[in-house]
Amino acid sequence: MSRMLTFMQQLRQDEEGAALVEYTVLLGIILVAVILAVTAVGQWVGGRWTGLCTSLNTSGVGTCNATAGTGT
Repeated sequence: MSRMLTFMQQLRQDEEGAALVEYTVLLGIILVAVILAVTAVGQWVGGRWTGLCTSLNTSGVGTCNATAGTGT
């Protein structure tokens, strides 16, 4: 039991462990931000392609199936 208390005291005094936790939290925040950005950009691009496909279908210039990803 005393070994465990000694180990806990060392962890509390060790600044490298605190820095590691801070960097881990920062990395998690950055990761969430990147995932949200990629998702938002993907939805924006998908909307643009669907709009282009709709314009092609209504203009008579070509045909497009946005769901299947085909067109002429």
